[in-house]
Order: sequence, then structure tokens, then C-alpha cells
Amino acid sequence: MTTVILLRHGRTTANAGGILAGWTPGVQLDETGAAQVAAVGERLAKVPLAAVVSSPLERCVQTATAVTAGRDLELRTDDRLGEARYGDWTGRTIKELAKEPLWKVVQQHPSAAVFPGPEGEGLAQTQARAVAAVRAINAELGPDAVWLACSHGDVIKAVLADALGLHLDQFQRIVVDPASISVVTYTETRPFVVRVNDTGGDVSALVPPPPKKRGRRTRSSDAVVGGGSGAPA
Repeated sequence: MTTVILLRHGRTTANAGGILAGWTPGVQLDETGAAQVAAVGERLAKVPLAAVVSSPLERCVQTATAVTAGRDLELRTDDRLGEARYGDWTGRTIKELAKEPLWKVVQQHPSAAVFPGPEGEGLAQTQARAVAAVRAINAELGPDAVWLACSHGDVIKAVLADALGLHLDQFQRIVVDPASISVVTYTETRPFVVRVNDTGGDVSALVPPPPKKRGRRTRSSDAVVGGGSGAPA
């Protein structure tokens, strides 16, 4: 089973100003965001990571760097984990965009939403590329790996919707706050969504158990009927 920790970047100046940043270059974490990513770096410090892969946008690279600090681990970037390409919506205020006819489509039928302009893409395209990236990196790292993907709110929501078996039209039901972690474990049978929008608390359950003395560790991909006893204390 391969586990991916989906980390949203910390709060930015654009978030605080109610602006849809998209792929705008130079968008940085604000003071609150810097504190958020420092805290999440400390939370995850004892979780062994096989890789840290980030959206190439500055706010994600800043966030992911807080996780790689103190580790002998090279930060990788992957465009497929980049923000949705909002096209002509990029740089405009959320307040203004909420008046656009497309806003209702994004809210009610996001699978049909295609952002305007030559640089715009559909949210279905965003989901397809992000899910493909996660599954490709899972295959590269192999079973039993735990790795971290640093990305953006809508991208992470789209990956979670896929893991939950939800149609993309339901992905607006998922909340992913700045600097939150969401966790998905992928097995041969199905993904297990372990955490969503986690912004605090113990993460020791993400540390893989030591291998058994005899033979290679095998972990069941079956769901426990009744819900099980939870992670070991």
C-alpha cells in the first residue's frame, strides 16, 4: 500500500485579499501562511517520506520546503500538481467572479466547467492530470512508501473525490484549508481516505510499522467490517 499525504500550501497574500491567483507568478505566503507551514513541517518531521513532490508555483514550493528542511531529500516539482488553469479568471477577485454565469456551473456541475480564455482548462482536466500524477508516483515509489504531494485546494479536492469514488460534481462538498493535510492510502483493491482537511493533532499513525521478523510485511487491502479499532495508540 502506498500512502500519499496531500498538503495544501499555506495562506497567501492572494488568499487574504480574496483574489484567484491561479498560475500568477510571484504569489507568496503571507505571515500567517509562513507560520502555518512552519507548524506543519514540525508536525510531519518524524514521518519518514520517500519523496516530496510539489506544484511548481512559489507558494507550494515555499510550503514543501518547510517539510524537506532537515531531511536528506530533494524537493521535486511536477506541473501536473499545479493549480487549475483558470484562464481569464486568473487575478480577479472572488467577489467579482461570483457574479459570472460560469460560477454556478463551477458550484453545481464542476465536471462541465471550462475556464475561459486560451489558457483555461476544464476542472475535469485538472482532476485527470492530478490523479494521473499521484498514481504514477505511487507506482514509481512502490508499495509501503509514504510520500507527500504539495498542491492547491481545488487540485487536492479533485484527488480526494477520485479516491472517495465521488463524481467530480460532488467535489465541492470537500473542504481543504490552507496548510491542511489529507491522506490517502492506495491498495490493490481500493484507495482508503484516511484523513481530510487535518490542520492539527498527532500524526504518528502515518509512520509505517516496522517489518515483521519473518518475511516481507504484507498489509491487507480489505476494509475492516464494523470499522475496526483505529490506529494503534
